[in-house]
Amino acid sequence: MRPLADRLRPTSLDEVVGHERWLAPGAPLRRAVDEGTLRSLILWGPPGCGKTTLARLLAEATGALFLSLSAVLDGVKELRGVIARAETARTMSKRATVLFVDEIHRWNKAQQDALLPHVESGAILLIGATTENPSFQINPALRSRVQLVRLDPVPTPEVEAVLRRALDDEAIAARELSVDDEVVTQLAQMAAGDVRQALSDLEAVSLAAEVGSTVTAEALPELLKDRPVRLDRGDDHFQVTSALIKSLRGSDPDASLYWLARLIKGGEDPMYIARRLVIFASEDVGNADPRALTVAVATAQAVERIGLPEGRIPLAQAVTWLATCPKSNAAYKAIDAALADVERHGPLSVPLHLRNASTSVMRAEGYGQGYRYPHDFPDHVVAQQYMPDALEGRRYYTPAQHGVEKMIGERLAWWRRRLGERDD
Repeated sequence: MRPLADRLRPTSLDEVVGHERWLAPGAPLRRAVDEGTLRSLILWGPPGCGKTTLARLLAEATGALFLSLSAVLDGVKELRGVIARAETARTMSKRATVLFVDEIHRWNKAQQDALLPHVESGAILLIGATTENPSFQINPALRSRVQLVRLDPVPTPEVEAVLRRALDDEAIAARELSVDDEVVTQLAQMAAGDVRQALSDLEAVSLAAEVGSTVTAEALPELLKDRPVRLDRGDDHFQVTSALIKSLRGSDPDASLYWLARLIKGGEDPMYIARRLVIFASEDVGNADPRALTVAVATAQAVERIGLPEGRIPLAQAVTWLATCPKSNAAYKAIDAALADVERHGPLSVPLHLRNASTSVMRAEGYGQGYRYPHDFPDHVVAQQYMPDALEGRRYYTPAQHGVEKMIGERLAWWRRRLGERDD
């Protein structure tokens, strides 16, 4: 028997849920279908939002022949075959052809370029589907020739409505289950906009439950105990990571823990998470709390040694510590400013008094002459030039006025006063 998600596929554009901004009367795609002006598209959206179904329904609504390729399994050879069929259909029956390329982002540049002449000539109407950001995964030449249609996750209330209709499916109804309303609501929420996942979960629940039993919300964890949490290896991977970093930067430990849990539950490499925490510790906490880097590095070592599931504990410790640390990006900004000067001025000469005079020839050339050894002076500081001549007086590092960095700033200010320097 076909899976429940396949049995409940919409059979017309009117049955598609969650994409009113594209398909409602007068909306761009609906208007293009009604006016016969549909152009090549890239459907960009998360799994289970209806990309494949929408492509089929658009082809049917325009009366076009629907042909499909999988970018995972098919290449240029299969594309040539499809183009030949499209030319035959156009010649023999005056019928347009919609070519649907699933996971189009998996095609390399040459394969994507092979589509260009056929899209331009009108031999095919291309509809590509991708979960990846087209800005990075689709060649600019192809991207400029298609309309980008970004599909959002299906809203939870609409997923819930689909699930309630699914309860009337013949195979589901045959199980004679009594499904609590809260169960349907939880399944819709757990799906996070993925209708296919929601229907698969409902089907799994119906098969796992005893015939004629009542399915309660309390029973769901056991009935779905092997259910994975989705974390796509593409855009979703980066967006969840981005949410974790931004929550840490925003000093919200609870949100940070949630996004950490999403990454762990989604099967993310724990060492990838640990590496990002090490970067964060220097980039966003820095000298406001120098212990942050120690905690992050220790966490990376711990995770490398013990792995998951126990590794979640040091990761959680690090995340809560980093989220609640005072924040400073002063060191991060300082090195970027210094690198910019290196790029702008090139390799400036080291002042003679700072050079190492390790040979008689070097000493004869004046290397090291005039160097003032700080430990020979009161408070172990002495005024002398350390910058190249062209950058004398340049300041890169401005400590934040909180955390440990406040103390660092006060120390620097005292030194500058002690040495008679301007502190501006």
